[in-house]
Amino acid sequence: MGDSTDPANPANAAKPAVLIIGGLGYIGRFLAHHIHSQNLASTLRLVDKQLPQLASLAPEHQAACSLSNFLQADASREASQARIFDLPPHPDGRKREFDYVFNCGGETRFSQEDEVYKVRSYGLSLTVGKEAARRGVRAFVEVSTGHVYNPSRTPQKEGDKTSKPHTKQAKWKLAAEDGLAKIPGLKLCVLRLPLVYGPYAGRWLGTLLALARVYQSREPKETMKWLWGSELRTNTLHVEDAAVGMWLAAEWRARNDRIPGAPPNERIVFNVVDKGATSQGTMAGIIRQIFGIETGFQNTLVNTFARLNLEHVVDEVNDDTLDDWADLQEEAGIKGNGGPLSPFMERELLRDADLSLDGGRFESVVGFRWVFFLHGEAKR
Repeated sequence: MGDSTDPANPANAAKPAVLIIGGLGYIGRFLAHHIHSQNLASTLRLVDKQLPQLASLAPEHQAACSLSNFLQADASREASQARIFDLPPHPDGRKREFDYVFNCGGETRFSQEDEVYKVRSYGLSLTVGKEAARRGVRAFVEVSTGHVYNPSRTPQKEGDKTSKPHTKQAKWKLAAEDGLAKIPGLKLCVLRLPLVYGPYAGRWLGTLLALARVYQSREPKETMKWLWGSELRTNTLHVEDAAVGMWLAAEWRARNDRIPGAPPNERIVFNVVDKGATSQGTMAGIIRQIFGIETGFQNTLVNTFARLNLEHVVDEVNDDTLDDWADLQEEAGIKGNGGPLSPFMERELLRDADLSLDGGRFESVVGFRWVFFLHGEAKR
């Protein structure tokens, strides 16, 4: 059972004990690295169903995600909770509990059946949340998604409508938020994130990069075109900023029971997003610059057809690119399952739905300052 640091050491005595559910996932491993590299915790434990040896960890993440910090368990099972949460006692025999719990777990794939999200996201959140409340955890940070908001080009604030989540994944994340808010005594803080990108990113950004590489390889050259238009919002957050924001959220929640000026019963929910106002036009420009290919957007006729036949359009895109991608991998000597990158496009990610968030509350209340944004610069 993993406990990386020595709580008996006086230098660590005042630091919080930290538990990360889904600690080997994309966000979880960066959070673990941030905590480990900054020596922020007296104890750091990562829980995941897969083993670190099979998680394709980057070299810089090996120490934070080592077996000494790791516990293999299915956090959605009630029977696993004692193993997950139990800590060795203090040197004087007093019982120890985790101070901060971060839930980075859940089903991250898109376009799954409802039952998959119900068990792996909703069920996991509630099971872990109930145990955290029972043990008096000082801060429980639930990683949710900005896709819970109704699609709108206007940046959405925390109190805006959530009656039409973008995806099935978001529908069950919202249900988990609702369920967690009803658990008595849970020191809950919900963070709604946009599209998270950074080193080693797969899915959304990885898909675009793989798709662009396919277009770059073709002769004669073709224009890589997006549906819907350049103004469609696809707001972003760098994964390292996400990790910093999550830690700040836990520290703030451990000291506060309400947002200043908010009604006593208002849920503690924050959007965390960069100020880049990332859109499809942003991405088209970046892809053009990196790969040296022409990019553009489909005309009204094609967009109208796609709205009525999106599944057919997605199937055509995948049929058109997957064989070329396989050829590129073979030429590069990549064998087996081909690694985490693929141009395979999920239908839910191609919908005409803006993802636009207002992160002002998190900045003003918690003091978060983003560093990265997708235009390739950094700010303080």
